[in-house]
Amino acid sequence: MDIREGVNSREDFLRPRCHFMPAANWMNDPNGVIHWDGRYHLFFQYNPDGAWHGNMHWGHAVSDDLVHWRELPIAIAPTPNSPDQGGVFSGCMVDDGGVPTAIYTGVNDDYSRQVQCLATGNDDLTKWVKHPCNPIIGCAPPELGQTRDFRDPFVWRGDDCWYLLLASHIVGVGGAVLLYRSRDLLDWQYLHPLFVGDKARNGRNFECPNFFPLGDKWVLIVSSQLSHAPSTTLYFVGRFEDERFVPESEGVYDAGYSYASLCSEDEQGRRLIYSWIREGRSVAKQRESGWTGVQAIPRQLWLDERKRLCSRPVPELEALRGPHCHFDAGEVGHDDLPLGGFALDIEVEFAVAGGICGLEMARSESGWEKLAVLYDQSTETLQIRRQYDHDDPELDAAPQGMSHRLDAGENLRLRMLFDGSVLEVIANDRSRITSRFYPGSAENATLRVINPASVGALDIWEMASIW
Repeated sequence: MDIREGVNSREDFLRPRCHFMPAANWMNDPNGVIHWDGRYHLFFQYNPDGAWHGNMHWGHAVSDDLVHWRELPIAIAPTPNSPDQGGVFSGCMVDDGGVPTAIYTGVNDDYSRQVQCLATGNDDLTKWVKHPCNPIIGCAPPELGQTRDFRDPFVWRGDDCWYLLLASHIVGVGGAVLLYRSRDLLDWQYLHPLFVGDKARNGRNFECPNFFPLGDKWVLIVSSQLSHAPSTTLYFVGRFEDERFVPESEGVYDAGYSYASLCSEDEQGRRLIYSWIREGRSVAKQRESGWTGVQAIPRQLWLDERKRLCSRPVPELEALRGPHCHFDAGEVGHDDLPLGGFALDIEVEFAVAGGICGLEMARSESGWEKLAVLYDQSTETLQIRRQYDHDDPELDAAPQGMSHRLDAGENLRLRMLFDGSVLEVIANDRSRITSRFYPGSAENATLRVINPASVGALDIWEMASIW
């Protein structure tokens, strides 16, 4: 039996039912996301041996609607005695004149040598042939002062050439995104760093860069390793002129467990972002469960009038909405709400007039164990608080939060996707925190409002499984 057939059963209620994940084992970064011949293809870092990081392959799933996914056989595997013998790491995919082309990082057995490789696929993207010229980029520029962190190619087509970004860092300076140029996807010329961050503010090292036009601006997204937050996704908005990026503003894309994002454009012209949702439990617990890592619900990106990066789950997700409750202002009390469970889509608007407002989910009978989403107007912060009935060093319970300033006259609008052990929170389309919570019992399927007098409108839907 496919393990997913028991999703949200009493035995496996922590396993998400609306988010894609393979049937078992380890999954991390989305790779090679592409809309090809009318279907959405998601490739991803995958370890067929078990629920731990190692032996990286490209897994493969396909969807007609960005919601229901069908897992396919492994797409690209390491080849012994080759540039990717230690693992097929992250990368992207492009359409090269009708030929699906994957560009990825290959590594040796201890990951100390990281090079860039190319493979081409057949019409349905299920069979891949590695190019005999691999690696197509074999060494890091000496200005980095290091060679180990040199990975995650992102490729796009310019007016008369291809461009490629690689994530890295410059020793003693901070994270760096490197820019290359090619006519044929094989012979690459290194140009210069597209962007170099400040180590104290932007982190020591960058991973998984994305660079694309959005409206009249260009957006750079990187996953960063910060001293105060080990895995955070940052974005920068600016201009791309003379093969140089001129950043004009910056922000945090997600202040939680979302990482290693990868963007693509579909045939509708939508700019979509996919992300890996990390675990908040120990490696031992991950191995015991037999599965680890989740893909975030794909979101559509845009810039608002102030050039802030906004996002929203793709509207196709609403097809999973089932039983529904709606509450207007004054109709919500302090008791548990009638719709609860471990798969909910929630939209709520608060007329914030001071103090704290929010929602609590997955409360235990004692009321101590719970997952709370809070907005504190006094500090203008969006927060997530996690409490467990028993201290467990194998579960992360650290508070999460980020600045979220409301515009003049603006109410707080929250979109929350609660699914098994996953919680995705988006505030006013522009502030995001992804969290993980592992309640101790399937009976803790409750939902209640903090400061119900502040609610302007509340909608709750129970969600169907995608499997």
